[in-house]
Amino acid sequence: MAMEQLRTLWEQAVGIWLSGGWAMVALAINALVLFALGMHVLVRLATKGHRSVPEKTWRHWIDHPDRRRGPIGKLLDFVGGARSIEQTGVFFEELRGTEIVPFERDLQVMKVCVSAAPLLGLLGTVTGMLATFGALATGSGGEKTMGLVAEGISEALVTTETGLIIALPGLFFQYHLSRQLERYRTFLAHLEAICTQKQHKTLSRTEKERVKPVPAVRPQRRVAVPLRTPQRSEKVFREPVRILQKHGKVA
Repeated sequence: MAMEQLRTLWEQAVGIWLSGGWAMVALAINALVLFALGMHVLVRLATKGHRSVPEKTWRHWIDHPDRRRGPIGKLLDFVGGARSIEQTGVFFEELRGTEIVPFERDLQVMKVCVSAAPLLGLLGTVTGMLATFGALATGSGGEKTMGLVAEGISEALVTTETGLIIALPGLFFQYHLSRQLERYRTFLAHLEAICTQKQHKTLSRTEKERVKPVPAVRPQRRVAVPLRTPQRSEKVFREPVRILQKHGKVA
């Protein structure tokens, strides 16, 4: 019973699809690109891990590289090699270029597909109305003419409806993905701020240790020692004087 209902539903869907004319092919390609890109972006954002890893955990990973795991650990390994604040900013700029830009490109394509779906439906409406007026102009009345008019009107309405059915869910889907991407961008900005603060503290501590004052050495007090004339030299000087006095040559 269920298989018969599914078969009947499928036959009705195929009949409606064929009644839409050639514009239904363009709408099908548009819908395929739109929702395939949407699912691709959704899966990639879910694998980034920024919502599953608590902030306390990845803050701990900044100071303990050996405990890093998953996509967040890879991000920290990439930016952890910076040796200055300027280099940290360069690393995060490169990280945003590789992480955010592909998502923005896919979302931009989705936005174009959402905008194009009603326009393709409107194009099918125009072609359907042209077919209707052509049948009225060339037909001589009767069942054949009414059949051609019915086909033209069906084509006009089916394509319009299909374009709106594709555009409305695609619009909400694209908005949801944009919000998810904004959360990921906010996470990267917060991570950059934390890493910059850590880098600043590390550099400040290193600079303080480098310019640490050396304790002054107290100079030693010098004691003056008086010079003494050797007694032997004085004895040598007085001996010739005594000899001269003995012989009466010196008074």
